[in-house]
Amino acid sequence: MARFDTRGIVLCPDDLTWADWPRRAAEAGLNTIGLHLIGNEGLAKLCELIQGSAGQRFLADAAEHGLAVEYELHAMHDLLPRELFTEAPELFRVDDSGARVPEWNLCPSSADALRVVSDNAVRLAGALRPTTHRYFMWADDGCPWCRCAACRQLTPSDQNLVVMNAIAVALRRLDPHARLAALAYDNTLKAPRSVRPEPNVFLEYAPIRRDSSRPLNDPSCEENRRHAELIDPLLEVFGTEGAQVLEYWMDVSRFSGWRRPAVRLPLDSVVLEADLAFYAEKGFRHATSFGCYIDAEYVRRHGIPPVAEYGAALSR
Repeated sequence: MARFDTRGIVLCPDDLTWADWPRRAAEAGLNTIGLHLIGNEGLAKLCELIQGSAGQRFLADAAEHGLAVEYELHAMHDLLPRELFTEAPELFRVDDSGARVPEWNLCPSSADALRVVSDNAVRLAGALRPTTHRYFMWADDGCPWCRCAACRQLTPSDQNLVVMNAIAVALRRLDPHARLAALAYDNTLKAPRSVRPEPNVFLEYAPIRRDSSRPLNDPSCEENRRHAELIDPLLEVFGTEGAQVLEYWMDVSRFSGWRRPAVRLPLDSVVLEADLAFYAEKGFRHATSFGCYIDAEYVRRHGIPPVAEYGAALSR
């Protein structure tokens, strides 16, 4: 099995209450920590954390242990501020009834909407600067896209890629080496049909509805088979360069139904090893997993999480 270039874990700000995260991650062979907000939370919490003393200590600790830091965020709700709806409703999506609505995402056929989103993406990138030149500014979490006359001809994956392409071009103003993820997740898991990615856009594949108790390529598992069959068409569009898997092997929040108190992480080493071999065979060389809810309270209740086992599998 090929060694993965990115060996990561994606955490929420509260997970950093377990101050041992950078040391444990590095000792496990991981080389990247991503920071994330669950759902469509505003980004102010994360910006305040990173710019404050606790965030600066985390960044220094990560650097000391040789860890890259990235930010993987459902950002669209902030990139197109909802308060703009009153003065400029044409920036926002049309719902199934034909009405312009302020909730979720935007109208990708609006040049003004793309300009506002791109300008705000550049500002966000300046506040949350990854150490890898890789940016993750996802659409609103599993939310609907536009049904106006122009957008109706585009699938959710096409609409998402229109927006990501605009952001990717704009980010070069700030960072000439910027690369941006196009998230294949939930309603954008299918490959785009009529839009092609900018050269600095890469695939991020996140099969959230998979069955984590069985390998993704288990032919007897219908749900996993549906997810696995979507990978080849995605790679035909995006290619394998930079392609990243965003998985759920370590995601206590998902295993807990996104409710606290968190359950003990049921990491299945057989599933993990089979999945990694499958992804490597497909050409993925970047792999990470959510690790949300693994915080100080989790360690107090359940003990040290299996970070070492996870890192060892990625490093082999």
